[in-house]
Amino acid sequence: MKKVLFVINTLGVGGAERALLELLEGLAGGAYDINLYLMLGRGQLMDQVPEGIQLLNPSINTGSVLDGPGRRALAGMVAACFFRNGKWAGKLASVLCALPPMLRRRRIQLDKLLWRVVSDGTVRLDTRYDVAVAWLEGGAAYFVADHVQAGKKLAVVHIDYTQSGYTRAQDCGCWSAFQKIFVVSEEIRSPFLQVHPECRDRVHVLPNIVNQEKIRRLAQEPGGFSDGWTGLRLLSVGRLTYQKAFDTAIEAMKLLKDAGYSVRWYVLGEGEQRGALEKKIAALGLEEDFLLLGTVKNPFPYYAQSDVYVHATRYEGWSIAVQEAQTLGCAIVVSDTSGNRRQVVHNRDGLLCTLRPEDIARTIGCLLSDEDRRKRLGEAARTKKTAARETVRALLEF
Repeated sequence: MKKVLFVINTLGVGGAERALLELLEGLAGGAYDINLYLMLGRGQLMDQVPEGIQLLNPSINTGSVLDGPGRRALAGMVAACFFRNGKWAGKLASVLCALPPMLRRRRIQLDKLLWRVVSDGTVRLDTRYDVAVAWLEGGAAYFVADHVQAGKKLAVVHIDYTQSGYTRAQDCGCWSAFQKIFVVSEEIRSPFLQVHPECRDRVHVLPNIVNQEKIRRLAQEPGGFSDGWTGLRLLSVGRLTYQKAFDTAIEAMKLLKDAGYSVRWYVLGEGEQRGALEKKIAALGLEEDFLLLGTVKNPFPYYAQSDVYVHATRYEGWSIAVQEAQTLGCAIVVSDTSGNRRQVVHNRDGLLCTLRPEDIARTIGCLLSDEDRRKRLGEAARTKKTAARETVRALLEF
């Protein structure tokens, strides 16, 4: 029986994390001895690891990785990583290498800045594996490349590499360690190869799993909105980060309210931008109109109870949240980025808009004013199919 290791950064509530759990559920009890290791052993989904999967972290912490307490806990773990395994000078050098490009962009990304520290300071695994899979770029990829013993090493990239903040210098040649590198969509392949063109022959497309039957079942469970609002509802799902552009969404919501729409906008997600977003919400007088609900383990009743799903992001690889909204027949508005453009066909199963508050508000307004159009787009979205577990099992076929 082949011994397989999957490595992921955390198991917080996110699309890549849920996709991994779906894959592991399909692999559990099969022809492989599956092991899972979390770089930072924390996340709300840790207790959802399927039976038959050996979780190598000695303890389970199901706290959030994105709220205040979670970020403080992660800061402590990162500090411990700086001192563990020695080589302090090398760890400091990795930070100094990653910092200048961020300063030039005027956007400091602490996770990108510190992933090398975490990778080099994480507790090492003594076992040799037949196959090791880095399920995410960054810390997981660095750890598998540099510190895991395996006959074959595979990696999965989920993001637009040119937009996300990773650099060739920061990666330090880690991708040469992988026999295959999977990207979750064609839109992610090209940006990755712009940074690492030497990997061209080893890059393959492997879509994430979205279990549509399970999502539709979970959408019928108790939960969802509890505020008694009787108007229309907008929903967005995503981490509160620069990528997701919720600062722009808040401005769009102000325009919708000024135009007289009876609507509230809800966001499921947590992240480092919460404080800044809350200040902007208050400054525009939207405390009752743009609501940050945090993370929930079962977001699907919220999708089902919403009138429009909005995914207006600065960049996107391939959004699982959009696939979930399509599965539940939501009328969808997305920003016109490469990944979103591939997932939504304008005026067939959703609407595209530019990432300007005026255009976002105008596009949403078109749907708020036209129930028939919402239903037509939602029904078309519902018919879209997602990758089956059998397709994604190709990950372990050599």
